[in-house]
Amino acid sequence: MSDGSNPGSENERVAATQPVQQVIEANDLEPLYANFARVSGLPEELILDFGLNPQATGAQPVPVKISQRLVVNYYTAKRLWMALGAFLQRHEQTFGEVQIDVSKRVIPQRVK
Repeated sequence: MSDGSNPGSENERVAATQPVQQVIEANDLEPLYANFARVSGLPEELILDFGLNPQATGAQPVPVKISQRLVVNYYTAKRLWMALGAFLQRHEQTFGEVQIDVSKRVIPQRVK
């Protein structure tokens, strides 16, 4: 007699819920530096544009040249958002808050 449980199906269920470690091949990877990012989207996908903003604050506006575009579905975008959040949280716990407001990062100069 069987109690209806199947040990194989339990093992398969556990394996299906555990994340799979992907093998990454980065031999021909070209690094990209960006200090500008723009997010836009469509109902099916999210579009991330990256580029280099060459202008200093208060300078004449110069167009930002977009050098890379990443298009992902919303499932991948959410996994990316969660991974970035976890990495940023770990970084801030180690090194302190990453302040994105430039005026709060500037150290006032002493008047001599």
